[in-house]
Amino acid sequence: MIDRFGRSISYLRISVTDLCNLRCRYCMPEEGICKKEHQQMLSEEEMVTAVQAAASLGISKVRITGGEPLIKNNIVSICRNISEIEGIQEVCVTTNGLLLPELAGPLVEAGVQRVNLSLDTLDPEKFGYITRRGSLEQFWKGFNAALEAGFRKIKLNTVLIGGFNDTEIRELSELTLKYPVDVRFIELMPMAGSREFGAEAFIPYSRVLEEMKEAEPVPYDHSVAKLYRLPGAKGNIGLISPVSAHFCGDCNRIRLTADGKIKPCLHSSDEYSLKGLSLEGMREVLEKAILAKPGWHGELDAVHRSRAGRFMNQIGG
Repeated sequence: MIDRFGRSISYLRISVTDLCNLRCRYCMPEEGICKKEHQQMLSEEEMVTAVQAAASLGISKVRITGGEPLIKNNIVSICRNISEIEGIQEVCVTTNGLLLPELAGPLVEAGVQRVNLSLDTLDPEKFGYITRRGSLEQFWKGFNAALEAGFRKIKLNTVLIGGFNDTEIRELSELTLKYPVDVRFIELMPMAGSREFGAEAFIPYSRVLEEMKEAEPVPYDHSVAKLYRLPGAKGNIGLISPVSAHFCGDCNRIRLTADGKIKPCLHSSDEYSLKGLSLEGMREVLEKAILAKPGWHGELDAVHRSRAGRFMNQIGG
């Protein structure tokens, strides 16, 4: 479906839960969140119906997110049912990776083609600090399980934080020399969960290029990332700049929260409920939401905060 600004909306991100087994400092509060009643959240059947409605409007790619999607008991079934919907060409999952040793193989068998793993630091102590409860050893076990499972594509997502991991840019980038993965640096966004970070934490993607001068541009692949590649690398370096150089003009996505709200824009408070609707009802609301998608998300920086109205774990990373 084409929105008011001529953008073809083909990508749906679904948060299947707002709960997580970690407490990353830029994503959610240390104490977690109040767990909602079961009836307030989308059921698996409603999620599948929502994707069917979205597919009828031209959605072809679905990314499953959280919170942490792999803590969902029926995550494999959700992925399988979504992958079997007519018109859905690609199903992806974004995860912290800790549960992949048990689930990587089943997810591939269920039709998941791509997986993104969160990795903000290669230092075990800093990993524990930023996640508040995770261990780097657990991450590597999940990462190796993903490699062995045979996903078509693996990406490592690093939130770029000044004063925290900007000294690790080279070390993280050089993972693409060792492994057939992409490493993507994502600018820290001024969401509700990032209030503990000062202005110095919000550094631009260009810092990566300053450090990795030997990286060469890679042709645009229709993603939101600016792509570069180190000589001899097995994967790309991706730079995602929602703050310093927004890509709203090319945004092709909408988001569905675990409690059934469509967000046409990550940084807008506008939401449209799908909970309890029929297939046709969901289709009508999706059309309305797509046509309400704004042209851009407005100013974002340490002073101008996101107007999303939720922590990142409640929207979907």
